Amino acid sequence: MWLKPEEVLLKNALKLWLLERANDYFVLQRRRGYGEEGGGSGGLTGLLVGTLDSVLDSTAKVAPFRILHQTPGSQVYWSIACGANREEIYEHWEWLEQNIMKTLSVFDSNEDITSFVHGKIRGLIAEEGKDSLVKGDDPEKFREALMKFEKCFGLAKQEKLVTYYSCSYWRGRVPCQGWLYLSSNFLSFYSFLLGSEIKLVISWDAISKLEKTSNVLLAENIHVCSRGEDYYFSMFLHIKETFLLMEQLANYAVRRLFDKETFENDLILSDPLKITKRAMENLARSEHFSSFFRLPKEENLKEIHECFLRMPSSHMVTHGRMCIFDNYICFVSQDVSTCSVILPLKEVLAVDKIEDYSHSIIISIKGKKAFRFADIKDFEQLVARLKLACGAASIPQQDVSTEAGPSADPGNASKGPSLMGQRDCGKTVSTQALMTEFHPQDLENLDSKMLKEKMKEQSWNILFVEYGRGVSMIRTKKTRDLVVRGIPETLRGELWLLFSGAINDMTTNPGYYADLVERSLGTYTVATDEIERDLRRSLPEHPAFQSDTGISALRRVLTAYAHRNPRIGYCQAMNILTSVLLLYAKEEAAFWLLVAVCERMLPDYFNQRIIGALVDQAVFEELIKEHLPQLMGHMTDMTFFSSLSLSWFLTLFISVLPIESAVNVVDCFFYDGIKAILQLGLAVLDYNMGPLLACKDDAEAVTVLNRFFDNVTNKDSPLPSTVQQGSTTSDAKSQQTKVDITDLIREANEKYGDIHYEDVYSMRRRSRLYVIQVLEETTKQNVVRVVSQDVKFGLHELEELYDIFKREHFLSCYWNLTSTALRHHDPSLPYLEQYQIDCQQFRILYHLLSPWAYSVNRDCLALWTFRLLDENSDSLINFKEFSCAFDILYHGSFTEKLKLLFKLHIPPAFTEVESVSPSKGDHLSEEELLRFSQLHVSLSAHGQEVGSAKDSPEKGKGKVDIQEYLKQWQDELLKKEENIKDLPRMNQVQFIQLSKTFYNLFHGHPEEEELYQAIAVVTNLLLRMEEVGRKLQGTVPPDTENTSDLTATEDPGSTSQIAGAAKEASPQEEYQWSFAFEQILASLLNEPVIVRFFENPIDVQAKLAEVKASQLSSRTRV
Repeated sequence: MWLKPEEVLLKNALKLWLLERANDYFVLQRRRGYGEEGGGSGGLTGLLVGTLDSVLDSTAKVAPFRILHQTPGSQVYWSIACGANREEIYEHWEWLEQNIMKTLSVFDSNEDITSFVHGKIRGLIAEEGKDSLVKGDDPEKFREALMKFEKCFGLAKQEKLVTYYSCSYWRGRVPCQGWLYLSSNFLSFYSFLLGSEIKLVISWDAISKLEKTSNVLLAENIHVCSRGEDYYFSMFLHIKETFLLMEQLANYAVRRLFDKETFENDLILSDPLKITKRAMENLARSEHFSSFFRLPKEENLKEIHECFLRMPSSHMVTHGRMCIFDNYICFVSQDVSTCSVILPLKEVLAVDKIEDYSHSIIISIKGKKAFRFADIKDFEQLVARLKLACGAASIPQQDVSTEAGPSADPGNASKGPSLMGQRDCGKTVSTQALMTEFHPQDLENLDSKMLKEKMKEQSWNILFVEYGRGVSMIRTKKTRDLVVRGIPETLRGELWLLFSGAINDMTTNPGYYADLVERSLGTYTVATDEIERDLRRSLPEHPAFQSDTGISALRRVLTAYAHRNPRIGYCQAMNILTSVLLLYAKEEAAFWLLVAVCERMLPDYFNQRIIGALVDQAVFEELIKEHLPQLMGHMTDMTFFSSLSLSWFLTLFISVLPIESAVNVVDCFFYDGIKAILQLGLAVLDYNMGPLLACKDDAEAVTVLNRFFDNVTNKDSPLPSTVQQGSTTSDAKSQQTKVDITDLIREANEKYGDIHYEDVYSMRRRSRLYVIQVLEETTKQNVVRVVSQDVKFGLHELEELYDIFKREHFLSCYWNLTSTALRHHDPSLPYLEQYQIDCQQFRILYHLLSPWAYSVNRDCLALWTFRLLDENSDSLINFKEFSCAFDILYHGSFTEKLKLLFKLHIPPAFTEVESVSPSKGDHLSEEELLRFSQLHVSLSAHGQEVGSAKDSPEKGKGKVDIQEYLKQWQDELLKKEENIKDLPRMNQVQFIQLSKTFYNLFHGHPEEEELYQAIAVVTNLLLRMEEVGRKLQGTVPPDTENTSDLTATEDPGSTSQIAGAAKEASPQEEYQWSFAFEQILASLLNEPVIVRFFENPIDVQAKLAEVKASQLSSRTRV
């Protein structure tokens, strides 16, 4: 590798380098202890030098050869190249002699020579960098680190090294100093100390725990848990930076491999080969701030500037960060609770700069408001960029109203189908909140509760005057205090839209909901069926949902969302949440609030695996351990908290609290996000600490909490007694202590206000790794349990085989962006169908696992086996099909193995394979393998050859058809009773290929000669039997009389002679002979040496252990 010229003062310091070649201008050296004659490592000297190179991160560890440039009479040397072996370094040396040496003699001064050599070397480096994964802006050290990474671990060239760190890995109580390499798919560590070499390669997708810990020996270390093994790394220079990057890479792998739809929509990191440390950091920042400000998911963070914000109508100045997004300017103070503001670019009227020492920018928006941002670096360039962005943003948004209204400008009705749909659906979409219709306020007769409600409204109006109203309202501690007290009912819908960010979606998509309603009305799906069943279970006590008005609005919103997002469709608990939204928000607003909750605020909550809810439950458990340790000591089983809190998270406490109290919780949720639910959960457990510690079992604890929730009231609620759920139980349980929801929420904020958004965000990322691995382990256990009924593998062996199968699936995804495996992974499918492999992946596993993998025609055997297993012709097989095939190879009897071989050489498995490149022999390229594996798909379309392909539920498409799976299960039961007499006869071409396969399998066996002789005898016997049968029927042509002589006299080890005999024996198509399976079986049973060969036992455990150890390196070579 060419190196950026670097000065070397001592060309042979401490005698660590030995001279190999030299001339007037260049010196080729070898590191002492490397490349010794005879293959030695230099003894003690080699160990010491190797240790020194490893500890000091010397390039010589992986590149023990180097070339130095010198000029005559000078004591200064420049390193210009290094190499891992003699071949590489000699190639560089020869290039220098042929291209540089002759030119150097024309220069007059040494300075000119050195300058010329440096320029040439830099040119070579630039030329190499065009196709390299290392970009031009990467430092020189990174190029060296990449070379060491590739040399030490031997991973595929496409594996992208992100960064590397010096650290110690703790092997027991002994620290091993080395280097930690973080790449796109792996965490790798390398250390070499006094002859002891340590290599660790841990895939990100296998990590279940990643955390910063401390112990007696070290203040901080990073703990990694993978497949039940614990790894500890310490002594980082920047441990926080390292840990954050490890978190990002682990979550990136999880998203890519377990959540493919979300990953495919992520344009930033959709190409793993383009991942860099800077890209990961930028993405993390963008996701963090976009989530904090509740912006649309499409928004990308462009810039961050430290500055001061002078708040309008106030003398207060706050320090914080200005965040520039595609369509928004946002600001948040250093203490996030102090101040935050969002300015849509379409609202900006002017951007001006103040020419003074303050380096200030004034942004004027609609509504006669202006914001002054001061002390901004490069503020002049920022003003220019903002003016350009505001001009671009105003063009497409000119006709979009910024008010949260149900309809758009009627003048635009002709511009597209969305607005037309809105106009046509105006009669069906409700334009007011249900609460205004079913609980109108009586302004003439105000009771004490209504007076308090009016006082709340007045407080909010004062806040609006001081800090603004609408999207650009400044949110301060006063705002939070008012939210904690409860939002007035007349403002609830408006402020929910604002705090959730749903207002941004609604104003930029006018007419979208009305058009969606029109398109979804009358459709029938599994989701709509579930929606219909749950409609009247949604707040049945409320009069709004005892009428057609409320039920119809609920149906439209849920059906429209299922139509918008079929991946989620409909999930239980969505009906309860949507019912509350419809009470206080207009129908279109309720739809966009549901979008904000399902797709941004509670991601992955409402799907089949409810991963998001499980992640937040894990976060909740972690917070309980931290804040309520005495409760943790009493409740030994953490699953109690998980089962108990699931409904809290899924319904935002609506299902457990009276409606008049639950809406206050929803107020806090839309303002603070999931943090509000976590804080309230902790406050509930803390409030009931005494009774819970006195409980003897889980049932008693559930009773305590249910009784508590029944007694949570909202004394300021203006709802009538007919609507309030808590009022019906208040008299009957007057002896119980009442708890006001406002007091409970205030206590939650005071006690657990130190739980910051950043902490929750980080805990969510860590917990997601654990939850994913738990779900994957559950999937494995279910698959193993189902498959174990049909195979002879032990449970532990099946688990090992499953791990190998799944790992191959992931290895195919690591470096192949168009991977079939990645496209077809769908966690919503039944367990057996979640992981499937194609023919190329099966070939790799066949080479590793099959006891017949040494055969010359192993590619053909792998292809035919795959075609046999792929009964539904979708070019994919699942683990059950895979394990059944290898169960026969490992545990099958002689008859079962022979039956498998027989099936491989008849349709639908068998197809004549001829490689495009005869020089490769029987080896098939990936393109050839794919073509042959899919050959039967096209044939089956015409009803040819694949008559045995069964109709089965399509893999990876749509919902599961239970009837189809029951039919498939019945077919499988009938298949088990298959009789050998049902097998079709084998024709001439197929029998010849079977004979070749036998010879290939026997090659290299200790009893090779006896096996060849035996198979020749069997072949001769079968041909004679067929000849006799033909003669008895009087249909044998004259030429076949030579068959017996040929088969009897030819060399038994020659398959070509058998093929020749077969061709002579069948000059005409109508005279081709064939064999039944019983004939072949009976003939082979007479040869004990062949029976012994196939019944030879295999050490399954040892084979699986060998494959697991070599799978990564084998896959890399492929």
